[in-house]
Amino acid sequence: MRVDGRKDNELRTINIKRKFTKYAEGSVLIEFGDTKVLCTASIDNDVPAFLRNSGRGWVSAEYSMLPRATHTRNKRDSVSGRVNPRASEISRLIGRSLRACIDLKMLGERQILIDCDVLQADGGTRTASITGAFVAMYDALDGLVKCGELSQNPIKLFLAAISVGVYEGMPLLDLNYIEDNNCDTDMNLVMLEDLSIIEIQGTAEGVAFPREVLNRMLDLGEHGIKQLISKQKSSLGI
Repeated sequence: MRVDGRKDNELRTINIKRKFTKYAEGSVLIEFGDTKVLCTASIDNDVPAFLRNSGRGWVSAEYSMLPRATHTRNKRDSVSGRVNPRASEISRLIGRSLRACIDLKMLGERQILIDCDVLQADGGTRTASITGAFVAMYDALDGLVKCGELSQNPIKLFLAAISVGVYEGMPLLDLNYIEDNNCDTDMNLVMLEDLSIIEIQGTAEGVAFPREVLNRMLDLGEHGIKQLISKQKSSLGI
């Protein structure tokens, strides 16, 4: 049994609340246990300069944590005077993950701007952000279909992300803060619904791990991804 009573292959309680804000074309509050992230998707009828006149669209993302999302208060970037390198890295991860599941040519010359703001952090904020941002993006694109701007939704496959790791010698699914902060191995997986892999971010935190442990973590990740995509579809009424 884990610190919160879950089994090794058990997700935290997952909640996906769509249309959480009034103005964004797509908005979701996603909860992975005590981790809570607000994800919004905004449609911009323009693209970056390198895509103009290409007939292709784009998806970009920004990730940030509210100052008191964690145990202690962090300064905002505007106050510290610098861009948080962790937030910048996660922003790029979210953007390239979402671009992997959409037909950018079918999207046309418009851009989807994703914002992921962590309201409360208890581990797995980047994976919760990707999973929630996908639903927000789906809603935004579905709105374009309903108003006649797109003939069909350009999303090719659903995608989700989950954390896995090794804590006290045991591979675990969906690490919370205590497990993540004290783990031997930390890994994040981004996968499509056909279980093809978009990204693996895995690091041994001081203790190297053998191939069989990697295989076990991948198996746990697939198990979690299947459940998350099922929850995404359920929230969308699919």
